[in-house]
Amino acid sequence: MTADEFRRLALSLPETTEQSHMGHPDFRVGGKIFATLGWPEGGWGMVKLTLDQRDAFVGASPAGFSPVPGGWGERGATRVHLGQAPDPLVEEALAAAWRNTAPKRLVKLHPTR
Repeated sequence: MTADEFRRLALSLPETTEQSHMGHPDFRVGGKIFATLGWPEGGWGMVKLTLDQRDAFVGASPAGFSPVPGGWGERGATRVHLGQAPDPLVEEALAAAWRNTAPKRLVKLHPTR
């Protein structure tokens, strides 16, 4: 998975916009961030998961996913090592982060995402 592929997948999710936060691209739905790119450095992304989701992705691919250190990680923020995480898992993690963040009305319109 490349940064461009991560961006393309994130932007393919309904009503997603790309903005910038702290000098890094971020992806938002309903004005709220669900993923970022390029943090802590190039080749990495971040997805906003529940703790159970985070644990499942880390368990499925420890080289590809890891908790963000500190308070954000304690709330489910999860780093994605783009060169290591299997593409299908990255796509699944982005979709889960989108569902976790999107307004309920939007999730109802797109239940399979």
